[in-house]
Amino acid sequence: MAPMKLKKLQHALEDIETVEHPKIELEQYTTSSHIAACVLHTAELVYNDISGKCVADLGCGSGVLSIGAALLGAQYCAGFDIDPSAISLSVKNAADRNVLHQCDFTLCDVKNIDKNVRLKAFDTVIMNPPFGTRERGADLILLKTALSLATRAVYLLHKTSTRKRIMSLAKKLDVSAKVIAKLRFDLPAHKCHKQDSVDVQVDLIRFALPLLDSNL
Repeated sequence: MAPMKLKKLQHALEDIETVEHPKIELEQYTTSSHIAACVLHTAELVYNDISGKCVADLGCGSGVLSIGAALLGAQYCAGFDIDPSAISLSVKNAADRNVLHQCDFTLCDVKNIDKNVRLKAFDTVIMNPPFGTRERGADLILLKTALSLATRAVYLLHKTSTRKRIMSLAKKLDVSAKVIAKLRFDLPAHKCHKQDSVDVQVDLIRFALPLLDSNL
């Protein structure tokens, strides 16, 4: 069966209820339907990393990435978040789009996820993590966690300005990393900014796990 087209996927993800009061300390940045659709459609159409696969969404927020993966035919989606309100919202959003039977959402600190989930339990991990601006180094910790969970690939949304740091870590871990798209992310503005939000250049990076990518 042909994969869902990009526009149809984006339309299906529009109007997903988002976290009403994002917690700045958790860097809860809403992933728009456009960005979520682009990330997931690329992962499926170009790399075959979604359909029939077990997919994890670290820091799932409103569940948009998990829901989108389910709509693209993922066998199983698991969302993890430290915020109870985000988990409740993800469950509601998944139920509203009739994919809750494909998804589980778990309340936990993703940095300690090994207490809840066995390593290498997923084919693909997708995440829009904290960018490490509030808690320095949190982004790298979560990337290492994602790589420990995946057997196939990890997709990461991250600020383009920190690309060198991310690529350096990938090299140290002997993981192939490639920027496969550049996107504009609408972030809530810092209190010193006059505007309500700021556009930030973001990379979509795919990390291919060793020895499991030769057929792509």
